[in-house]
Formats: sequence, C-alpha cells, structure tokens
Amino acid sequence: MRFWKDGRGAQNACCSVESEAKALAVAKKLGIPFYIFNFEAEFKKAVVDYFLRELGAGRTPNPCVVCNPQIKFGLFLERAIKMGADYVAMGHYASVKNAQEKAKLFAGKDKMKDQSYFLCGLSQKQLNRVIFPLGGYVKERVYELAKKMRLPHQSHQSFDICFAGDYQAFLKKHLKLKPGKIVDLAGQEAGEHLGLPFYTIGQRASIGGPGPFWVVKKDLKKNILFVSNNEKDLYQKEMLLEKINWLRGQAPKLPLRCKIKIRYSVKSEAGTIRANGSIKKMVVLFDKPQRAITHGQSAVFYGKNGEVLGGGIIKN
Repeated sequence: MRFWKDGRGAQNACCSVESEAKALAVAKKLGIPFYIFNFEAEFKKAVVDYFLRELGAGRTPNPCVVCNPQIKFGLFLERAIKMGADYVAMGHYASVKNAQEKAKLFAGKDKMKDQSYFLCGLSQKQLNRVIFPLGGYVKERVYELAKKMRLPHQSHQSFDICFAGDYQAFLKKHLKLKPGKIVDLAGQEAGEHLGLPFYTIGQRASIGGPGPFWVVKKDLKKNILFVSNNEKDLYQKEMLLEKINWLRGQAPKLPLRCKIKIRYSVKSEAGTIRANGSIKKMVVLFDKPQRAITHGQSAVFYGKNGEVLGGGIIKN
C-alpha cells in the first residue's frame, strides 16, 4: 500500500521505497504475485487531514487507530476481496479467535510489541476476514525465522507516525503555528510556547526556572499553555469517552469492570465503564489515578486473557 508521498523517502516508514522493495523481494522469493495499491489520496483525507485537524483543535490524536479500520482493514481489505481473496494476513502483533460466530481480538504474545491497541476500531466484518500470523511470536523470533528462511526484512523499527518523518518540520509545513504564553496554575507567566500543536498533556516543558514543568492543559481560545511543577496535577481518576466501538458488534452490559489503556505506551489499568447518556458516550472511573489523560487519544478496553473489548476517544 502506498500511503503518503512525503513519507516515501523516509527509510523506515511503513510506506517507504525501501519497505516496498523488500516486500517485492519477498514476493519474488516465494513465487507469489505482487500488487501495489495506491491509497495516497484516501490516506491523506482520512488520516493526515484528520491528524492535522485534531492537532489544530488542541487535541492529541492517534492516526494509526484511524488508519487501521479505514485504510488497512477498510480499503485494502475491500480491494483484496474483489480480487478473490478470502482473507488478508497482516503483520500486527495481535491474534483473532473465532467462537460462536463472533471474532474476538486478543493482545499479541509479545507484550512489548503488542499492537492490539491500534485495532480497537475494527468491526466484526473486518475481524472475520483477517489473519495475524505474528500474534503467537515475539519479535526476536520473527527476525530469527526471517534470517533462517533468507527472507529480505527490515530489522529496524518503524515510525510512530509514519507520514510525519521530522515531526516538528511536518507541523511547521502543514499548520499555522502561533506562539503564545506559558502560564503556571497560579496564573504566573512562565515563558512562551512555540505553538500549541507542539505540546501534549504530560510533556516536559522547557521554560527554565525551578522545574521540571509539565504540560497540564491548553486554552485554545486564548492560545495559552498551562504548566505545573507538581506532577500530581497530572493525575485524575475519571475520564469521558466518545465514539465508542465494541469489537463484538454490540455493547456489553454496563457498568463493566475491565482494564483500560489510555495510550499505547502505558500499561492497562483497572476501572469501571459506565454509560453517559448515549451508547456512543461513556465515563470511566479508574481504581487509581492515571497520569496525563489526554483529549483526543484512544482509550482501549481489555477483558479476560487480553481480549480487546472495544475502545473510544478521550474527551477530557
């Protein structure tokens, strides 16, 4: 899949010239057809424009959570089925199991590389057509097998945001960035920020003085970045969610006790999910306060044995 012209020169981007050449080499070695689907226009509209729009609105989006249901398991899956495929195999570290006509998504065996978090927006229709061959492996073993089979592969990591490359340069190119005041929670001016999209909740802010300081909130209308040198100000027990997706196709009985992950890089934590006036809106009450709950990030719900129950967008 070709996604984004600006990213094709980046050596370790998932849609780079290098990764495309490696995929072609694998196909030739295995003696299977190789096709290229150009989704650049669709990817820009569904993922890149969404990402920039959310940043401009003061939120911190996760583009992979949007890309998976709309592009990789959306457009790509539809194109593959039209070509006669029964299933598509993807390289995500996750697993799908079918039981009682329901497809269930589970975290991958490799807890460090598990990518089930990014798949929280998938539907039953999509899950029933996908295979994750790497779900039962750790990444080091996959490298060992690739070397043993003499398959061309990339041993380095991919970008967190594949299309951005130089993140600050990307934002400067695509967004109107307006410097503004940095203010502490007591109302004292502490410095000047470079533009609110550069910052996210919980981030260290370099402003000098008796730090360290962390970003605690943004005021988009006044273009103010609020910081605190007390890390406790980042913690809270409750969060609101919207745009909920349940992977089994229907909402479970609420309230629901489960584990919730508020961003990819943190552990899932125990909490209770309750309705908030709509099946697409929920409130989560954690057992323990969580650090840097961030507006725009995805919250993903995990049940027994690492099953992904669903997910939503944090509204706080």
